[in-house]
Amino acid sequence: MRLTGPGPRGLMVLAAAGGALAAFGQAPWSLPYPALAGFALGLWTLILAPSARAGFLVGWSMGSGYFAVALHWIVQPFQVDAATYGWMAPFAAIFLAMGLGLFWGLAGAVTQALGHDRPALARGLLAALALTATEMLRSVVLTGFPWALIGHIWSASPQAQLAAWIGPHGLTLLTLLPLGLALGWLPRAPLRAAGVLLAATGAALGLGLSVPPAPAPGPEAPVLRLVQPNAPQREKWDPDRIPVFFARQLEFTAAPASPAPALVIWPETAIAWSLPYAEPAFARIAAAADGVPVVLGLNGTDGPSYTNTLVALDAAGGVTARYDKARLVPFGEYLPLGDLAADFGLSGFAARDGAGYKAGPGAYLLDLGAAGTALPLICYEAIFPGFGRALSRQADWMLQITNDAWFGNFAGPRQHLALARMRAIERGLPLVRVANTGISAVIDARGAITAGLALNEAGALDARLPPRLPPTLYARTGDWPALALLLALAALALTLGPRRRAPS
Repeated sequence: MRLTGPGPRGLMVLAAAGGALAAFGQAPWSLPYPALAGFALGLWTLILAPSARAGFLVGWSMGSGYFAVALHWIVQPFQVDAATYGWMAPFAAIFLAMGLGLFWGLAGAVTQALGHDRPALARGLLAALALTATEMLRSVVLTGFPWALIGHIWSASPQAQLAAWIGPHGLTLLTLLPLGLALGWLPRAPLRAAGVLLAATGAALGLGLSVPPAPAPGPEAPVLRLVQPNAPQREKWDPDRIPVFFARQLEFTAAPASPAPALVIWPETAIAWSLPYAEPAFARIAAAADGVPVVLGLNGTDGPSYTNTLVALDAAGGVTARYDKARLVPFGEYLPLGDLAADFGLSGFAARDGAGYKAGPGAYLLDLGAAGTALPLICYEAIFPGFGRALSRQADWMLQITNDAWFGNFAGPRQHLALARMRAIERGLPLVRVANTGISAVIDARGAITAGLALNEAGALDARLPPRLPPTLYARTGDWPALALLLALAALALTLGPRRRAPS
């Protein structure tokens, strides 16, 4: 029995609506069950598409609707210097949504290319698998952009705990597979379809709820001081405001506390002076810290190139460790063909010249003395599930410094925080996040926020470092189990061939 439905244009409209609804599973809304309804509608349109070409257009429409809503905050960086970049904002929003939607268009095309003459169950299974596969591709193609992955709709739900075993792509597969099976069974076995959805939802929720909370930090755990200066991006490099924000961070650093912190952490690009010209500032920071080590972000140099750098300072203000950001933000920290773009007066938003920043050599661990061993992450690096994953098995915690002032005051910072929580769950490792304008937070090894500073609030927070857990299955194996399961299910789906006609 062939499912029937609207024509191709009607399917495209329904697919876009389904994608837009599905986006409300992402932070700040975090509504996973309405999102499931949106994904169900989108998968239904993929199953109904009459050809591979129609499948591509339907999938592209679904993805465009999804990314237009989930990533609407992308217009915010263009408003920081509106006179130069403001005109680009609508084009960025449209082209990003439509460009990322191409991955989902590929999923629609594959679904119909492989399943157009197969039963509805095979097409439902293929649609779920193809969409999962293209989300994996989106995470790696052209340096990758694994923001707002489908599995992230569970970031604020108990089901997020399953990421410790199967990772974000496994969560995506777990989200889509029951929907694809249910839609495939719906024409002939509606009770079976309903049973699949109820069983999968209940099992995932039960498994998530069965995971115990992370242990609380003991009295011997080191105290960390998180410094959030709240420097709006429009004012951050204003010569009249630079001393204000620097003095604010010095004041927060020098505030008395009992017990004294083992480490003080300032955010990404916390000071206006770059290496090697920051020594006077380092001396003032060390004096304010009164013997406590300090970690902070600033612009570094590597020959003629700039770097986005984290340094650790000792009690005398000397640099004891340095980490240069390795995963740079395309169009933010560098432009492809940057020197050519510079001839037209264009550069990355955060870059100092047309060539942009130079990437560092890669992830490594910082020995922070009494504060333990940390895996440093600068801003964007925390969105990548695989970045530093192997090293995280040897770390006591992850340290993310960031400047989310670029992302506005609504969805962008909250989605970035949600991604940090997912990294903690996946690795069984606490993550301490220090953001210029917020949201700064201490996140335990189960992804729970144990302490934090609100968005657009200036202040300092002293909190004990939560303990790590043993390395998770995902920390040990990465995405290989999810990929193997996807391939096995794809092989199974392709055995569900066309029905043979009964002899006349």
